[in-house]
Amino acid sequence: MAHYRASESKREQFRRYLEKSGVLDTITSVLVALYEETDKPNNALDFIKLHLGAAGPEPADVETLRMELADLQQKCNLLMEENKELRNRVRSLEYV
Repeated sequence: MAHYRASESKREQFRRYLEKSGVLDTITSVLVALYEETDKPNNALDFIKLHLGAAGPEPADVETLRMELADLQQKCNLLMEENKELRNRVRSLEYV
């Protein structure tokens, strides 16, 4: 019987911890949002992940960001090269 009370005490401590840190409120609000959803999603877990912020970016967003990154890297390389050329010009004019 003492073992049962000890584990019950640990459960209660854990519950208070979750409540204090706002986890229970957050999970409750997400579940309420799912409950109030008129068109229930096919995948409830994805809905919960999305509303908790655990879902990553959409694949289309990732591809767009990759393309933008590649474009910006190319522009950066061109600007670095231009900067190098301009520095060389300034050096050559300093000695004239």
